[in-house]
Amino acid sequence: MKKIVPSLLALSLAAAFSLHAATPKDTLVIAQSTDDADSFDPAKGFELTTMQAFTNIYQRLVQSDPQNPVDLKPTLATSWRAGSDNRSLIFELRKDAKFASGNPLRPEDVMFSLSRVVKLNLDPSFILTQLGWNKDNVDTFMKKVDDNHVQIGWSADLSPTFVLSLLSAPVSSILDEKTVMAHQQKEDLGNQWLATHSAGSGPYQIRKVVLHEVVLLTANPTSPGGAPKLKNILIKNVPEPAARRLLLEQGDADIARNLGADQIAALKGKAGVKTEAIPMASLYYMQFNIDANPVLKNPALWEASRYLFDYKGIADDLLKGQFDVHQTFLPKGFLGALDETPYQYDPEKAKAILKQAGLENVHFTLSTSNQPPYLDIAQALQASFARGGVKVDLIPGLSSEISANVKSHKYQAHLNAWGADYFDPNTNASTFAYNPENGNTTLAWRSNWHTPELNKQVLAATAESDSKKRVEMYQTLQREILKSSPYVIGLQARNLIALRDNLQGYVQGINPDMVYYAQVTK
Repeated sequence: MKKIVPSLLALSLAAAFSLHAATPKDTLVIAQSTDDADSFDPAKGFELTTMQAFTNIYQRLVQSDPQNPVDLKPTLATSWRAGSDNRSLIFELRKDAKFASGNPLRPEDVMFSLSRVVKLNLDPSFILTQLGWNKDNVDTFMKKVDDNHVQIGWSADLSPTFVLSLLSAPVSSILDEKTVMAHQQKEDLGNQWLATHSAGSGPYQIRKVVLHEVVLLTANPTSPGGAPKLKNILIKNVPEPAARRLLLEQGDADIARNLGADQIAALKGKAGVKTEAIPMASLYYMQFNIDANPVLKNPALWEASRYLFDYKGIADDLLKGQFDVHQTFLPKGFLGALDETPYQYDPEKAKAILKQAGLENVHFTLSTSNQPPYLDIAQALQASFARGGVKVDLIPGLSSEISANVKSHKYQAHLNAWGADYFDPNTNASTFAYNPENGNTTLAWRSNWHTPELNKQVLAATAESDSKKRVEMYQTLQREILKSSPYVIGLQARNLIALRDNLQGYVQGINPDMVYYAQVTK
C-alpha cells in the first residue's frame, strides 16, 4: 500500500496537467525520461535527471555564469582570498543567505556539506578527493574563521583556480546541516532522506519526488539569488521520445527533452513550437586495446583509422542534427578547447598509410552498446573502414556488459561516449591523457596505453595558476592526443529539445547541471 499512494499522486498530477489545452501559467511542465534518477542527494546523484535539477535546488560557493560558463561567479560566497600557505582559500559568505527552511547560511554548513561527500564515498566523491581529502583527514582541511568566513585547504599540488572549479561542481552543493541531520538514519548523514527531499538555498525546492514517475519542484521565495519567476516545475517521466514530442505539440508540455532527429523533423513548421540543438559535453570516440594484438599497438593503424572515420557522413547524413564533427578531447565550450579538425574521411590515404607500415588484411572486433546511436555509428564505421580495406566485426551488447569487458581489458576496439564530470579541462585530460597505472577509471588505462610524459603534463596543468599558461598546456595535450593516440575522437553530441514558443528566459548549457529554470516566464 505504501507504494500505491505516491504512484496515485503522480498519476493525478500528470492527469491534472494533461486536461488543460495549455499548461498552467504558473507551472513549467517538462516531458523527459527520468528512469535514470536514483537520488537527489548531491553527494550521490550523478545521473542526467538529478544533475539537471541540482543547480535549481542547491547553490555552491561559486558557480559558472549561465551566459559565460568559463567565468566563475560568487554565489553563496561574496569573495575569496588565498590563505597564507598557498594551499587554502578563505571564503566570505553572503550575510543575507538563508536556506529554504529559513535557517541562515553558516560556515558549519559549508564544512558539513563538503566533508559528508567524502565520508559517504559515493560515485561523485572522486571530484573532491582530488584535493587530497579522505574520510579520515577531510575535517582537518576546513575550519571556521568566524561567523562569516570559512577556510578550505588541500594537500594535493593543485592551483587555487582548479580548486575553485571543483568547488563549483554539483557535488559541492551547500546543504542546510540542521535540516539534513534532523533526518539522519543510522549515521547516513541524511542520504536516504535526501534521495527524495531537498535542503538547499536554490530558487526551487523539492515538493514531491516519486522516482521514475514525477518530480515536482516549488519556488523558494527566499533564495539568495531571488525568487524564481514561476511557482512550480513539473518534470514528468515520459520514456518514449515520440510521446514527448506529442505532448509538446498538443500543448500538454512546455519542454520536451532528448528528442531524436525524427521528432525534431516532425515538429518543423508546427505552430507554437520552437526547436533547439544545444551542444553537450559528450564526445563519441573509438579506442583500441593496444595489448590485444600487435596490430592494434601500431601507431600506423591509429593514424589510418583517423582517415577511415566518416565524420561528416555520420554527423550530417546518418544522424542529422544530433552531432557536430569534433576531433579533440575537450568539448567545444570548455576552457582551452580546440576546434581543429585536420582529419577527413579518405580511405585511399588510409590504405597508403597501412601499406607503408606493412599492415595487410587488418581485422579487429569493435564492441559497443546495442542501443542507438551507438549501434548506428558502429555500423557506419564498419562500412567506412571496409572501404579502406579494414575488416571490422561488430560486437553489440548491453552497455553494462560491454563496459565491464572494457574495464577488464577484454576487448580489441570499443565505441563509446565520454561525458564531462565537472566543468574544467582536467575532467577530460585526466582520462584521455592520464594513466596512473593503478585503476580502471581512465581511458588511457583501459587502452593499456602507458603515458608517463603525458601524466606529467596533466598534473602540471592542474598546478598551474596562470589561466593563459594553463590554456596553452591543455592545447598542447589536445594536439598530442590528436596526432598520435589509440583513440579516434569523432563527434560532439547535441541535445535536441523542443519548447513552446511562449517560453522566455530558459537557459541550458553544455554540462548536464547547466539547466536554469529561475528566469523562465511564459
